[in-house]
Amino acid sequence: MEHHSHSNGHTKKLHAILVTLPQQGHVNPFVQLAIKLASKGISVTFINTNHIHHKITLSNATADDDIFAEARRQSTTDLDIEYMTITDGLPLEFDRSLHHDQWVGATTHCFPAHLEVAVTKILESRPPSTTICCLIADSYFVWASKLAHKFGLFHVSFWTESAMVLDIYFNRHLLLENGHIGPGSSSRTDTITYMPGISSLKRTDLTSYLQEEDLTTFHPQYNLASLDDTRKAHFILGNTVQELEVQTISAIQPQVPFYAIGPLFAPGFTKSPVSTSLWAESDCTLWLDSKPPGSVLYVSFGSYAHINKEELEEIANGIKLSGVNFLWVIRPDMVSSDVPDPLPVGFRDEVRDRGLIVTWTCQKAVLAHRSVGGFLTHGGWNSTLESIWCEVPLLCFPLLTDQFTNRKLIVDDWKIGCNLCEEKPVKREEVLQKN
Repeated sequence: MEHHSHSNGHTKKLHAILVTLPQQGHVNPFVQLAIKLASKGISVTFINTNHIHHKITLSNATADDDIFAEARRQSTTDLDIEYMTITDGLPLEFDRSLHHDQWVGATTHCFPAHLEVAVTKILESRPPSTTICCLIADSYFVWASKLAHKFGLFHVSFWTESAMVLDIYFNRHLLLENGHIGPGSSSRTDTITYMPGISSLKRTDLTSYLQEEDLTTFHPQYNLASLDDTRKAHFILGNTVQELEVQTISAIQPQVPFYAIGPLFAPGFTKSPVSTSLWAESDCTLWLDSKPPGSVLYVSFGSYAHINKEELEEIANGIKLSGVNFLWVIRPDMVSSDVPDPLPVGFRDEVRDRGLIVTWTCQKAVLAHRSVGGFLTHGGWNSTLESIWCEVPLLCFPLLTDQFTNRKLIVDDWKIGCNLCEEKPVKREEVLQKN
């Protein structure tokens, strides 16, 4: 990306306004993108929601009011990153995990109104005579192209998932024409062979929202609307790797130019100069150091998806029966904010000698540790990229969104992992067998 443009003999500076979806799995790559752009001499305004900022500062004792302060101190180049926080329209204390639809509603309707005010201020301080501004917005916003158009901004969409998921969404009309999505489609078990860039696919490999029979409900409608908006972008930056997804990226190109710029990790991988964790991290290094190489199963179902209590209990019992050393991340709201400890009664005592259970940890540091020999995962895209980087095999248990498609890539295409269970609900015997 060329960051200087000449007009009338003057050099114009390129300024990028970055707006991330307010979720852990989106904030992480967005922060790395901001640092990468700034290190290339592009000036950046990074816009975060007050709620995400509040969670980050609560969880990280060292966090400044400006999350990029440390990155600026460490950088050999002058990082021009302005950090702004705005409200998503909901009170800080509002439980967004428990009231998910209300939160998405606020992100759709209230957040962009506050964002317009912020963008107006940003542009006032950067006249078009000296600056070219572009909007780099998360692909999962429904209003990004409208905002870019209103302010005359170049619109870049940042896609934080696999290219295969984008390819599926962009060609969903073919799935609809062939009866693989929509009313009456759930009984279809035949292989899908007509999708551009994807040689074969099952209906169960589609994202969870496309697997719903009724696509007129809230979540499918939101996702489809945001992806239709992404099509209007000037181009898409994808946190994926060209060599891993050649065919799917080629299939996307005719619709919107797509550039694979991943994996977006901090230069040191395990330690980013920017704290972005939404929960306080437990340092598990000493415990991992005490275990033999490759002997620990790391278990985490990510930052966002929920798991039902019955399945969690089966997984817990399977792990207990297997006798394996394990490090398990149990997020406070993993079943629900209403269920503080979802593990079976007595489980923690029974596994105390070989299991460590924490509410959150630095996943990159765990995956990079020599004691870790496998990762039981929901298969989120960041987790997938991090595991490939650390060469840790995956045991997949997809729960939501793109995780079903990622499972296909991990197990069927790249063959770097296997399924925890062949069909749900999961049973402890199968967990025992796979461990």
